[in-house]
Amino acid sequence: QVQLVESGGGLVQAGGSLRLSCTASGSIVSMNAMSWFRQAPGKERELVATSTSGGSTNYADSVKGRFTISRDNAKNTVFLQMNSLQPEDTAVYYCNAKGWYRDRYYRRQAFDSWGQGTQVTVSS
Repeated sequence: QVQLVESGGGLVQAGGSLRLSCTASGSIVSMNAMSWFRQAPGKERELVATSTSGGSTNYADSVKGRFTISRDNAKNTVFLQMNSLQPEDTAVYYCNAKGWYRDRYYRRQAFDSWGQGTQVTVSS
């Protein structure tokens, strides 16, 4: 299978910045979309930003102009640069990746993997 490991969360004051990273590992054949989601206490998980294999990006309206998603395809890594953070950005942030990998029998299989989540807390 494909594993995702996130890093970069933490505590920051309102107006500050954080950069999240997520690296995928495994017998990856090709990577399609890589995305960031977040889930605040008592709320449903929501899509924050997506980066497609073709290079396009999409953002939730609430983060447009403040967050930037980017990726290093050679390292199967996706980043989320978060600027002008606000208390309402407080949540657990999850990385998601979709693509194809080789299983133990060398068969090409699709994957849809999630990271373990990283806490982002913005104080007012």
